[in-house]
Parts: sequence; C-alpha cells; structure tokens
Amino acid sequence: MDLNAIEKHTIAVLVDNEPGVLARVIGLFSGRGYNIESLTVAEVNNADHLSRITLVTSGTRMIIEQIKAQLGRLVPVHRVHDLTDEGPAVERELALLKVVGTGDKRIEALRLADIFKAKVVDATLTSFVFELTGTTQQVDDFVGLMAQLGLVEASRTGVVAMSKGPAAF
Repeated sequence: MDLNAIEKHTIAVLVDNEPGVLARVIGLFSGRGYNIESLTVAEVNNADHLSRITLVTSGTRMIIEQIKAQLGRLVPVHRVHDLTDEGPAVERELALLKVVGTGDKRIEALRLADIFKAKVVDATLTSFVFELTGTTQQVDDFVGLMAQLGLVEASRTGVVAMSKGPAAF
C-alpha cells in the first residue's frame, strides 16, 4: 500500500443541529488546507436535534486519518464514520440539468435520458430540465453527454451515502 497515494473517502458525521456546527466542520478543512469535493447536510433526527453531514474528500491515508481524528474531537460531533473504509456503502447524487436544443439534438437528449433513467421535470419547445439520481460517476457521464447536446445549466446535490446492511449509524 502506497502511503503517499491520494485516496477519495466518503465520511459521514453525526452532529448536533445547532447554529455554527457546519461552520466549525468547514473551518477544520479550510484551516488545514483540506479540500471538500462534495458536501451535504440535513437534519436526520428532529427529536434529538441531530444532523448528518456527508462529505467527500481526498488525501493520503495519513491526511484522511487526521481528518477523521480532528472531526471526532469537535464538541458537537457525536460520531464519525469513514464509509469508504468501513465496508460496502450506497452512494447517490441528485442532479438537475437544463439542456437546450431542437431537432436531432433534442431527440438524442431524450434518448440518452431514457437510457440513464433521467426524468423530464420540465419541458418547453426548446429545452428540457432532466432529473437524474445515481452514483457520482453516472451523473458525471450523463453531464458529459448532455454537454455535447446543449447543456446550459447544472445543479447537483453532492453525495449522500449510507452503509449497507443492518447496522445503524
């Protein structure tokens, strides 16, 4: 195993849902020069006021271990799970893509959307807005194809992830 190899990791963090928590987590990354490639956050337990932050970051094994340790030391953090290391996980991303085109490009965009199982959520005579849910790679692939057919705007949620099997976070 190359200790200097750059690895991509998906990390889930259970935190108190209170003002400033996300800023503290982000501050940990920016203060140390770590990059966040994807970030999602939402309340997951209203009664206990808990939120789940899912982030994707890259670094050497040592950097990833530092990130996890530093996240675990933050006061509002309850749990840190490296979904990449802990076993099989399900990862999904949602994207909305606006594609403008007519004629053959319009027909091809619809054909590709069908192959990727993207839904048309808005349509005019000259444009579509597609909704696609899939892995980051599937979304990247669809975006690449739509770019050739008239992609004018894209919005992506970032990765949400969960470990497979019966164990709870």
